Parts: sequence; C-alpha cells; structure tokens
Amino acid sequence: MNAPDKTQAAQSLEHYWMPYTDNPRFKSDPKMIVGAKDMHYRLADGREVLDGLATLWCVNAGHCRPKIVEAIRRQAGALDFASSFSTGHPLAFQVAERVAALAPEGLDHVFFTNSGSEAVDTVMKMAVGYHRLRGEGARTRFIGREKGYHGVNIGGMSVSGVPVNRKAYGGLLLGGTDHLRHTHDLSTRAFTRGCAATGAELADELEQRIVPLHDASNIAAVIVEPVSGAGGVLVPPQGYLQRLREICTRHGILLIFDEVICGFGRLGTPFASQYFGVTPDMITFAKGVTSGSVPLGGVIVKKEIYDTFMKSAGAGVQFFHGYTYSGHPLACAAALGALDTYAEENLFDRPNQLAKAFEDGVHSFKGSPHVIDCRNLGLIGAIELAARAGAPGARGFEVFEKCWDKGVFVRPVGDNVAFCPPLICEKKHLDQMFGTVAEVLRTVA
Repeated sequence: MNAPDKTQAAQSLEHYWMPYTDNPRFKSDPKMIVGAKDMHYRLADGREVLDGLATLWCVNAGHCRPKIVEAIRRQAGALDFASSFSTGHPLAFQVAERVAALAPEGLDHVFFTNSGSEAVDTVMKMAVGYHRLRGEGARTRFIGREKGYHGVNIGGMSVSGVPVNRKAYGGLLLGGTDHLRHTHDLSTRAFTRGCAATGAELADELEQRIVPLHDASNIAAVIVEPVSGAGGVLVPPQGYLQRLREICTRHGILLIFDEVICGFGRLGTPFASQYFGVTPDMITFAKGVTSGSVPLGGVIVKKEIYDTFMKSAGAGVQFFHGYTYSGHPLACAAALGALDTYAEENLFDRPNQLAKAFEDGVHSFKGSPHVIDCRNLGLIGAIELAARAGAPGARGFEVFEKCWDKGVFVRPVGDNVAFCPPLICEKKHLDQMFGTVAEVLRTVA
C-alpha cells in the first residue's frame, strides 16, 4: 500500500466542482486519495491515513472488504442494470428481506432510494400519502429539530436544523415545517458520558408548543435522528425518544427516525431504535447498508403503512414516486456483500466491545486546550472546541488539516471534531486517532 501512484501526476483539478468543499483551498493543496484498505486510505504520495470517520459516517465494514468487492465484480458481469419500474431483479427482493429482518419488529417493508437525502424526501411523501389515504389529508406539516441533519434535498433541508445549510436557500424551503429545540446544553450537560440523566422533558415541547400552535390534525410526522451526526454528534437524554414516541402516538403523528448514520451497527445494534427501545413508524437508511461502496438508501415502513397504500389506492400504481436507480443491481449486490460481512464477523457487536475504550478516549480531552465538551455513544463521538472570535469553524478545520498531515482523518463539523471509525477498528486504531488529536490540540492557537 505504500508505493506512490504515478498515474495521478499532471491531471487538471479545475473542472470538478467539489461538494461541501472550499474548492480553491483544496486545489491549492490537494488531499488526493488513490486507494484504501480496511482502516486506511492510501494517498497519491504513498502515505497512509487512518480513517477515523468511516469516511462520511458510512464505511462501517471498512474499505475494500473481499465479500463486497467480489459481489460487485460478479454482479457487474451478470446484470449491470434493470429497472424497478414494473420489472424486477432477484437481488432487490433479497436485500429488502435482509434489511427487514434486521429492523425493529413490525417494520417489514423496504422502499429503495440512492441516498439518505432521497430517503428523507421519500419518507415525507409516504407520510403525507398515508394520512391522505386514511382521510386525514390536512396532515401535511413536518416537525424537525434544531441542529438536525436530513440531507440536502429541498424536503430534507426544510426539516433539517443546521443553519449554514438553510440560510442560502430560505426562499426555496418548504413552508409547512417547524422545529423542536435541540437537546444540546453546555451549561448543564457538558462532558456527559453517553445519555444524560436529565433533559427528557425537552420532548414535551412537541405537546406544549408545537401541537397547540399547529393542531395535531395538521401534523404529518416528526422526524429526528436518534443521535444527531452532522449537527455535531448530539446524544439524546435518557427517556427523550421514548417521550417523543408517546406524544406522537397520542396525537396520531407519525414518528420517523433518520438512521442514515446510526443504522447498521453504529451503536451496537442493527438500528439505533433497538438500542433505545423505541420503535418509530418509519426509518430512513443509507450509508452503512453497502458500507459506502455503492450508493444505496431506503425507507423501512410499518406493515400498516404499506398495507394502507396497497389497499386504498386501487388498481395501478399505488405510490407515484421512485428513482431510475432504485434497487440498482450493483448496489444490491454490494448490500448483500456488506450484510454478509457484518454477520460473519459479528461487526454489529464491535461497539459493545470497544465502547469503554472509545468513551475513555473521547473524554480524555476534557481539560485539553480549547475543549468545551466531549460527547459519545457506541462508536460515535465528538469533542467541541471553543470558537475563535469572528471565525467560527476555523479552529475545527485547523485540527482536521493538522491531523490529516499526521496520518489521521477526523471530520470537522464547525468547531466540533467528530469520531466515527469503521466497526473493524481495534484499540490500537483508537489510540492512534485520539493520540494524534491530542498532539494536534497542543499546537492549535
């Protein structure tokens, strides 16, 4: 893995408009990845970098795992593409069955998309359609949460609560949304290990403010991440999600868990809903289902929701929605390879085995320069840094760049530094990741 890649010389970087990137900054000093294996990237100059964020919260089984690679290779030579519009191929049905078997009891039908962003817009259509078919067509409003992240499509961005993602597109966002306050409180819950003992009452805002303001008869669904990822790794207080479930049930509001990051073993269970013992009405997923190897996402719904569409819409198309590449054969092959890898290596249990070491590593930064909070659950965590005056996010980005130069990738989320290693990580990888961050923090002004 250490030989430089000669093919990367003399290529133009000008024409690619990169997503979520300071393009001029990158192109003046490229961080070019040319290969990966297990826990590491290989760079164009031959150096290795430890992947401390499963790349983008998604490479749960590690990079270039044999079963996934072989499944994609084999499928590409057998069936490259088949549409899911009135035709099918066996792998899509196999993946749906496997995903449904992992989901909480009662959630047993799967609709495929190509990403988490598409899954969120899909689940919003499902929620509105379900209520309409039941004679409650006024239920069109969605309730998200501050600091929540639900992708970058218009629907998902409308229910999201990350200010920098919303501010440039305010006029395009859906009007029928509102937001619960987030659960982050540095004044009372900083440096909490796992779920805080206090704060469940924050869920009561749904019943005390949101429902009286909009009336429950107009609210289709509440959508939350069980653990907020891209908003800065915000862990819910004990009992918070349970209380949301109770309130939604009481008022006939659907509860949607966005498990694009939490799903597929991140907390030591197949889905976070099982970790918390709370069953939503629908779950969105993506990322880990293929360990990031081929884009695939989807929605898992309760049988009652699926049956309502099947029985109420009559003959013909029951749900006027879908994507050209829904259930793509290569993506389904990758998913089967990933699901086999998770099962054979018992990877969903890895967070349980490493939870103490990971938690201790995250909280070892208490007292380090600029650190104002540490948060963790399962194999996901973050430290929060004090922002520089007039330059929010600058300190977090400096930590990212300096760690990269030292051979470790961690992700800046504003002034949060996030950790989310592949489930195949070992104690030595955690030690390297946390040790490098500690070293870097001592050099950050």
